Amino acid sequence: MKQTLNPRFLTLLCFILGLAIIRILNVAQLSPVSNFTPIGAMGLFGGAYFTTRWKAFVFPMLTLLISDLIINAVIYGGHYGFIYDGWYLVYGIFALIVFYGKVLLQKINVKNIVLASVIAALSHWILADVSVWLSGGTDLRTQLPLTRDWAGLQQCLTQGFPFMRNFLAGTLAYSALLFGGFELLKARFPQLSIAK
Repeated sequence: MKQTLNPRFLTLLCFILGLAIIRILNVAQLSPVSNFTPIGAMGLFGGAYFTTRWKAFVFPMLTLLISDLIINAVIYGGHYGFIYDGWYLVYGIFALIVFYGKVLLQKINVKNIVLASVIAALSHWILADVSVWLSGGTDLRTQLPLTRDWAGLQQCLTQGFPFMRNFLAGTLAYSALLFGGFELLKARFPQLSIAK
């Protein structure tokens, strides 16, 4: 018996790949808005709509990896080697965002999407900045290593706040496009509602 590809799966995959292309183009243009990225929305979207748990994690994570490799090789000319330092922390945080999509977005509505976006942005900010602080990040005011005390952690979080704000704005904007777009397509093409 010949098995055909599920139209829902193909559509979801196209949405995820479209975001990867947007991410690459955003980095290539060196946008003045740092961290206005579709990554948060991509994680939430994948977690919310891929019904099989392994697909919910594998496809967004694989898309992030491929786009990272392309950005590093093409845009940065391999400056960071194969992949940047600390990638495993970023991917761990991204997996957490996918998990938020799986858990918080079992019912798709504006309130839940906004809540999941805020939680994703705050988690990304705190976890990423604490890891920067723990690894001896730089105080951008003095260009010296951040101190290993409460003041150093506060400085690290303060420095990262504008990036979190932009990450949240990007997550909200791209989530509106993704979730809104897919829900409109589901209304027009009922076969996209059939999950496999």
